Amino acid sequence: MSRAVVLLSGGLDSATTLAIAKADGYDCHALSFRYGQRHAIELDAAGRVASAARVDLRVVDIDLRAFGGSALTDSRIAVPEAPTSGIPITYVPARNTVFLALALAYAETLDARDIFIGVNAVDYSGYPDCRPEFIAAFEKTANLATKIGVEGGERIRVHTPLIAMTKAEIVRRGVALGIDYALTVSCYQPDDNACACGKCDSCRIRREGFAAAGIVDPTNYA
Repeated sequence: MSRAVVLLSGGLDSATTLAIAKADGYDCHALSFRYGQRHAIELDAAGRVASAARVDLRVVDIDLRAFGGSALTDSRIAVPEAPTSGIPITYVPARNTVFLALALAYAETLDARDIFIGVNAVDYSGYPDCRPEFIAAFEKTANLATKIGVEGGERIRVHTPLIAMTKAEIVRRGVALGIDYALTVSCYQPDDNACACGKCDSCRIRREGFAAAGIVDPTNYA
């Protein structure tokens, strides 16, 4: 069985990506990050999802608050509660580049050739590091910059099974795979009881996805 590193945030998309990787027969090793995010409650969700999927979860500490520039890492910046034009302030500078680089390092230690990430370029907030062009460029870099990429014989692959799916399609796929979405958290500003705000971009996209899929949204909204 081939090993794979799966980036797991605890949200809907990453939980679905993990389920897809498992269904495809990979020996999955989940990886999450405590990066100074204001919604760090998502790490509890990642733990629940990993436990339900019976996979190991490694949580790595990095501190992207050192650079700021995002409403997700700087409490002085308000999380938008209405759609905005352009790249939103919830974009965390270079986050997926950093996450994939660390996933690549983990993959090398596992002698794994496969990395899964739940980016989506259809129903998403417009982040530049969720686009197919970025993933293709990172995969090329991964094969140029690593020992396993140069000497391993088999190419490193970055899998993005959700990238061309609508949120409704993602929800339907996850339900078909048996995911309990009540375990997940997508909100950028949940309260102390882990209730979603229902107003941020992530909540809006999630709620609309369940509605379009014709499936009851199990999220607890404040």
